[in-house]
Amino acid sequence: MAQGTHDFAHDPRNDAILINVNGDLVPRSEATVSVFDSGFMLGDGVWEGLRVHRGKVAFLDAHLDRLFEGAKAIAMDIGLTRDELIASIKATIDGNDMREQEGVHIRLMVTRGVRSTPYQDPRVVISPATIVIIPEYKTPLPSTIETGIKLFTVHVRRGDPAVQDQKLNSHSKLNCITACIQATQAGADEALMLDPHGFVATCNSTHFFVVRKGEVWTSSGDYCLGGITRSNVIQVCREQGIPVFEKNFSLTDVYGADEAFVTGTFAGVVPVTEIDGRVLTEGRGPMVERLQGLYKELMDRDVAA
Repeated sequence: MAQGTHDFAHDPRNDAILINVNGDLVPRSEATVSVFDSGFMLGDGVWEGLRVHRGKVAFLDAHLDRLFEGAKAIAMDIGLTRDELIASIKATIDGNDMREQEGVHIRLMVTRGVRSTPYQDPRVVISPATIVIIPEYKTPLPSTIETGIKLFTVHVRRGDPAVQDQKLNSHSKLNCITACIQATQAGADEALMLDPHGFVATCNSTHFFVVRKGEVWTSSGDYCLGGITRSNVIQVCREQGIPVFEKNFSLTDVYGADEAFVTGTFAGVVPVTEIDGRVLTEGRGPMVERLQGLYKELMDRDVAA
């Protein structure tokens, strides 16, 4: 069975979590939204994945910037100020006694609200935005961090921004889901996706990097989400004098790379050991191990600020 970057060990504490639904903390089994909700009907909304580290949400400002910018781009009123939303996140953490716990991951979801009828026009929305905050005890498997994952390049491409802009962290994830399906059916953990021109873009749920001759490469960013962890890895490379480039590159460059890795909020920096049957490394390479440590240090600095 494929082991993706989001795999985690079952934690029985998650059975008793309280989920924040529009400001009310309710038991997991009772947390529901309307069948007329915009997110359920149409994928109409934006979301963020957050990680609690040492009692604080890591890189919260960057995540909220992306959330509010995405909502503004689709003309959606979140209905809360930034400070009010932060207060709601903190109330959810404290309501679950998670403040002093490690390994807490949060899914923050905002949809346009309840519609009066199944129809895409936002003018049929009859309620304020729906805001759901799900906190869970979720820690990446040590094997994921140390042993890494396998990727498979799929036929599903990252789309042109005139069709659906990949910069939007929207609930509409069918593009990524179809890519994931093809990769898992090929026996891989995640999908490596190309852009419309055939250059490497990103993975279905993480951002992709290669290491070549001491240099770190990632895509131009034109056809992928503005990743928070992606930008943080680029930052630590620059701080440490590691040559890092955002550029177009092909699968030939990938197959000939010394190392590869993916990044994401949940698991941080994860080695990629095999791509399309080509073995790059046995476990994580030296650059990936170094970047894992540097990223952890940056996270420590952020929550201490």
